[in-house]
Amino acid sequence: MLTPDTLPALQRALAEAGLDGWLLYDFQGNNPIAGGLLALEGMVSRRVFVLVPRDGVPRALGHAIEAGPWRRWPADWPRSTYSAWRELEASLAELVRGRRIAMEYSAGDAVPYLDRVPAGVLEMVRAAGATEVVSSGELVTRFYAAWTDAHLASHLRSAETIAAIARDAFALAGERARTARPATEHELVEWILERFAHAGLSTDHGPSVCAGESSANPHYEASAERSREIREGEVLLIDLWATEPGGVYADQTWMAFVGAPTDRAREVWSAVRDARDAAIRLVDEAARDGRSLRGADVDDAARAVIVARGFGGRFIHRTGHSIDPRSLHGAGPHLDNLETREERRLVPGVGFSIEPGVYLPGELGMRSEVNVFLQPGRAIVTPGEYQRELIVV
Repeated sequence: MLTPDTLPALQRALAEAGLDGWLLYDFQGNNPIAGGLLALEGMVSRRVFVLVPRDGVPRALGHAIEAGPWRRWPADWPRSTYSAWRELEASLAELVRGRRIAMEYSAGDAVPYLDRVPAGVLEMVRAAGATEVVSSGELVTRFYAAWTDAHLASHLRSAETIAAIARDAFALAGERARTARPATEHELVEWILERFAHAGLSTDHGPSVCAGESSANPHYEASAERSREIREGEVLLIDLWATEPGGVYADQTWMAFVGAPTDRAREVWSAVRDARDAAIRLVDEAARDGRSLRGADVDDAARAVIVARGFGGRFIHRTGHSIDPRSLHGAGPHLDNLETREERRLVPGVGFSIEPGVYLPGELGMRSEVNVFLQPGRAIVTPGEYQRELIVV
């Protein structure tokens, strides 16, 4: 959130980047990054601009009928209003003329999670006299996606809780598979949600419980109407994510086999696990060496392992996603050089998932997911005891 306390560090970052300011723009929530930083309260139905300059205090521009949402805006930070579009464009020119500014823009839509400013607005800003508009990607990483110590503590608690729930869910599925009434995927989803509630955790949707061929669909969702039984002789994938109130999500995927695993299952599991571990190793070594990594670099490292095992064409998603304090799939750097061109650096303060997967339609799918938080000189992997071998139940 943009406050007088956070402003000095942000302005130092602007100076280091050779920027004159960061221009925040939002219209009806289409830029959640600006919305999160400004934290306006109440109805905001018109266009909003805020310039955070390298020197001086932020300046806001909002519509004349919407003064209420600005009640927490510091009194010594200027705020002007407009009614007509001509007033808006004239006031915008006063903010940006002659300045090199950053906005939530990604050239060529390379990173759509960052590309939040419409092309028409960019045209308007350039026409208003901005000398250059560049991506705010590094600023978003440092001042929007970064965790606090309290966020990390919350995440660590949630991570250990959901890891225990996943292991217990596998045990229940294995026990039921040997009875006359095997558990269904949907029953296990409901059981996990009950355990979340008992532990004081919540989730936005899910979890994902996928048995047999269902596991080959990366976004499979079981339902009461079409949920299949979990039987002996098949793979069982559980992807679960949850958070404490006001905390940061923990997001994990665990793999089991009900009964004696097949050679095929062990082969695919080994490829996925080794890809995950290659990514963890790269991130950890870079953190200890103080070396800069792009999200794309980590994706490349994991993908190379799966390609070498002959499953490259069936690893059909990125290696990992940002986890920020506001969202499970956050606005920080992702581990991706497949779906998007992620050039942003992984810096201390950010969190993300590592979750390579292999999906063989009509047969099985495997994914292994852990989370990582970067501190200076250290990469913290959660949960503390993550999966090394295929769980047999």
